[in-house]
Amino acid sequence: MLKPRLIEEKMLVLLRQGKISKWFSGIGQEAIAVGVTMALKNDEYILPMHRNLGVFTTRGIPLYRLFSQWQGKASGFTNGRDRSFHFGTQQYNIVGMISHLGPQLGVADGIALASKLKQTDQVTAVFTGEGGTSEGDFHEALNVASVWQLPVIFCVENNGYGLSTPTNEQYRCNNIADRGAGYGMESHIVDGNNIIEVYKTVKKVADSIRKDPHPVLLEFKTFRMRGHEEASGTKYVPAELLEAWAKKDPVENYLSFLRSEHIIDDAFDAKLKEDINAEINEHLEVVFNEEAIISDETNELNDVFEPFVYQEVKNESSLKEIRLVDAVSEALKQSMERYDDLVIMGQDIAAYGGVFKITEGFVAQFGKERVRNTPICESAIIETAMGLSIAGIKSVVELQFADFISSGFNPVVNYLAKSHYRWEQNADVVLRMPCGGDVGAGPFHSQTNEAWFTKTPGLKVVYPAFPYDAKGLLATAINDPNPVLFFEHKALYRSIRQEVPTDYYTLPFGKASVLKEGNDITVISYGAAVHWALETLEKYPDMSVDMIDLRTLQPLDTETIFNSVKRTGKAIILQEDTLFGGVASDISALITEHCFEYLDAPVKRVASLETPVPFAKPLESQFLPKDRFETALKALLAY
Repeated sequence: MLKPRLIEEKMLVLLRQGKISKWFSGIGQEAIAVGVTMALKNDEYILPMHRNLGVFTTRGIPLYRLFSQWQGKASGFTNGRDRSFHFGTQQYNIVGMISHLGPQLGVADGIALASKLKQTDQVTAVFTGEGGTSEGDFHEALNVASVWQLPVIFCVENNGYGLSTPTNEQYRCNNIADRGAGYGMESHIVDGNNIIEVYKTVKKVADSIRKDPHPVLLEFKTFRMRGHEEASGTKYVPAELLEAWAKKDPVENYLSFLRSEHIIDDAFDAKLKEDINAEINEHLEVVFNEEAIISDETNELNDVFEPFVYQEVKNESSLKEIRLVDAVSEALKQSMERYDDLVIMGQDIAAYGGVFKITEGFVAQFGKERVRNTPICESAIIETAMGLSIAGIKSVVELQFADFISSGFNPVVNYLAKSHYRWEQNADVVLRMPCGGDVGAGPFHSQTNEAWFTKTPGLKVVYPAFPYDAKGLLATAINDPNPVLFFEHKALYRSIRQEVPTDYYTLPFGKASVLKEGNDITVISYGAAVHWALETLEKYPDMSVDMIDLRTLQPLDTETIFNSVKRTGKAIILQEDTLFGGVASDISALITEHCFEYLDAPVKRVASLETPVPFAKPLESQFLPKDRFETALKALLAY
């Protein structure tokens, strides 16, 4: 406990000197981080918060690496890309937080699930504060852990204030531990300033969980003696409260206990402080002498994704005419056979087979451990998938409808997308996205929301229009160690048939399909809109058209687009999504930037109306761009 305390005292000096930019103090709470870490085995994962310096020091991380991290230098854990405790390290089995607080709770579920699937008898501990327990992620994570009986210890540090908001303005129950009963979960209240009580309680709980996997909620009563971060101060805290908790200082009280028991004396204490301070100063000197990060654009761009070398598996088997829904199902099934630990998760996907029956029969072949029905909690399940990836297991999450991804948006764009760039941890996750309109399903079951994700660096976005492409691209998506959003248009599931190889095969990302070749105009589309374009072109057999099906939106095959436009001189882009901010806008801008001198007309975008997707057929028909595409196509040809 003394080591993180002395490091903090030094950091506060450096903060005042302007040598570090920010500090989140854990002074007064050291017993929790240290006690929990000592009670766990070194190969068990801990997911700490920004006030848990004791986790890092107890796990033996060299101080210069921590100091370098805080100063944004190369010897840290994020190559200057993130600060403070926003990092993880597989070497020390620590997974750091993100500022959104909640997602790490679900990630802990995923790591614990991996432990249960692998039967390693390991415990996962995850921290949050009392303020974080108000987030939906907290409730989702506890519910999932309870339903699946996952070996997780949820450690809530109740230090009295969420920044300046006292607990009586955060929740109405007497204790956060009381919530455990609502989830059918064992819970305990622990004196978070008593290192012996912390250690003994956590060790007893961890031993119990290793023998019989189950989640436990621990509420550690403690206090934050300094501001949320130093700039905020503590003026909002009554002086008498600070004085009362100062008397419960975990370091001073344990020191007094050790002295009273004649275990250590003043000389030992002085020598220990001297040695720790010497270590701190020695490691600080190393970091002060370390050169600042040298920015390299190539390195920055190359680290957004985990390197993936595409391995082609050729489609040399016999062909069978199947629907797009069958192609998706076959790709999943053959990937499950290929990877014997691949996990599929989603609502109603087990015995019921999913609302579109894509996983029908999977439980009989692969079992409920690998084909997992989930509660209705998109955020926690996506986080669980991230945790599985940290533990080395691939997963596929079926969003019942792509619209519902909004309930899990945060972990997708802030955790999955950014983890490899931040600390070289990949997110080996595929999110299946049944999407699209023209099925009379209204505003909440008809969106095609790919543009929410093509904007976010770190995500790959795939959107096939044909069974052959769907099967090969989904196989590649599962092989790829990076997060992939795989869009499947519901209207195409049972309406489009094609001859497809019966055996497993792959198709590359970033390679568009040229469906028609011509010289007068380039038509660019993806998803169901490809079929709308083809239907329109059938009316004009003499029209000389280059018809491009993008297949993947991130990465985007700009080479095929540019080569075509340079030859035809005209381009029209058709998308089902609404116009403003959609994929067509970026493609139009790219064509204008790179092919301007070849253009014989302005690039034309055609998309759905700028409204939510309506339910009634006449309204939906007007909303979708089918008829407007034909008009725009003829006008552009005549330009």
